Amino acid sequence: MSKSISIFDTTLRDGTQGEGISLSADDKLKIAKKLDDLGVHYIEGGIPGSNNKDIEFFKRVKELHLHAKITAFGSTRRKNSITEHDENLQRMIDAGVPAATLVGKSWDFHVHTALQTTLEENLAMIGESIAYLKRKGLEVIFDAEHFFDGYKNNPEYAAAVLGAAREAGADWLVMCDTNGGTLPNEIQEIVSGIALQLPGAPLGIHTHNDCELAVANTLSAVSAGARQVQGTINGYGERCGNANLCSIIPTLQIKMGYHCIPGDSLPQLTNTAHYISEVANVNLPVNQPYVGNAAFAHKGGIHVSAILRDSRTYEHIAPELVGNKQRVLVSELAGQSNVLSKAQDMGLNLDPSSEQARKVIDKIKDLEHQGYQFEGADASLELLLREATGEMNELFTFESFKMLVEKTAGSPVVSEAFVKLRVGGDNLYTAAEGNGPVNALDNALRKALLTYFPQLKDMHLSDYKVRVLDEKDQTAAKVRVLIESKDYSDTWSTVGVSSNVIEASWEALVDSMRYALLGQISLENDTEASRGPRGLVNH
Repeated sequence: MSKSISIFDTTLRDGTQGEGISLSADDKLKIAKKLDDLGVHYIEGGIPGSNNKDIEFFKRVKELHLHAKITAFGSTRRKNSITEHDENLQRMIDAGVPAATLVGKSWDFHVHTALQTTLEENLAMIGESIAYLKRKGLEVIFDAEHFFDGYKNNPEYAAAVLGAAREAGADWLVMCDTNGGTLPNEIQEIVSGIALQLPGAPLGIHTHNDCELAVANTLSAVSAGARQVQGTINGYGERCGNANLCSIIPTLQIKMGYHCIPGDSLPQLTNTAHYISEVANVNLPVNQPYVGNAAFAHKGGIHVSAILRDSRTYEHIAPELVGNKQRVLVSELAGQSNVLSKAQDMGLNLDPSSEQARKVIDKIKDLEHQGYQFEGADASLELLLREATGEMNELFTFESFKMLVEKTAGSPVVSEAFVKLRVGGDNLYTAAEGNGPVNALDNALRKALLTYFPQLKDMHLSDYKVRVLDEKDQTAAKVRVLIESKDYSDTWSTVGVSSNVIEASWEALVDSMRYALLGQISLENDTEASRGPRGLVNH
């Protein structure tokens, strides 16, 4: 039995049916290129002619000269019609792609209720449509919609649907758990039975995640004989989503011994998942298996102590295999091992037996008790550790700020910030407007510092989050502000806590700029020859 698995990605078609996901033609082309770089075998681009975005995609994707087969999606001919006159089939042919995914009914209930036709006519619709596309030179992937529900209701008819598709020349027979309600043991039993009834048939699996079993069901189908896997990156899709290829591919390849994508492409998986989430403008869950930021993150002190000896104690694979990395979190649960590990990563010399180490651990726990959260703000943590070890060179001193927020009838709100700082021997007082208080503070602080530290022009705020910590205190509650900043090569997060959201924002904002200036020795010594990894002078 072959140990190779064909990966069929439907992020650009089925994935876009997920709530909150909308991709432009440019977005779809970017994602297609990324999927091709990863090494998937099929990329389902959409439904030709259904909308202007898909029309543009199928026209422009040819210019990318991808290795993956671009696939057009469509349904069988209409009931009681002539195949050659079917507009849907003709659009699939006119798309100029090498492969087509043809969906047809395999549940007798759907044939009678949705199509309102006979079981015999449905078989004719499937067979004639596949044969027509094959005569036009296309590879045909037949998706048997609602296959498992159909099989449980009428196994003879569901099997007959696959038989008709095979006889007509379909290159793949894909069994779909369209409603996502089938269990892994049912998948295993049904796919095994079909493999016996249709020996040698090229079987595939397409599952949905309504019971959070899409990945498990896919693996069960592969174990039972399926050799094509359909799914989406990050599990995007209608309702609860499709099978998540970011979990399926490494599980099949690393744990089950199947070949899915080139071995040197597997370390691109994490980057691919994050890239596509950015293009789709959907946050990637931090705890997503394999590719999430927390997939190999360790918080408990006992765990960290163990992984420092051997990472296999609390990691099921080496994170580097999928392009991820191990992270040690520091919080109120942190033991000495957590802090020492973070200090080591930063190149800081922190003696585990020293009073200095004990004090910084106690300070972190006290700050966490106040509402700070360093596991999501690594930059603020690094500043704290550098201060504790005496390796922090403060380049500017904050003295005060004032805010003016004015709203007049018929006009938008105007925010203006006044900031007083000291840099070296200079006292600075600047003012700036913004589209909100935080933006005004950012503009004023940046305006004051840019003359002395021009590299700050390359950084900007990329995310801003506020969380209320004590809801029972209502408007007097403490808030935690997390700010994410980035430049051309790096991203970092900082935290601030206060009962005043502006003060919390200011604290996180100042830390973001302090972190950007890490390593700056003096205003005179910032030379190109000594620039560090973020273009800043190493301390």
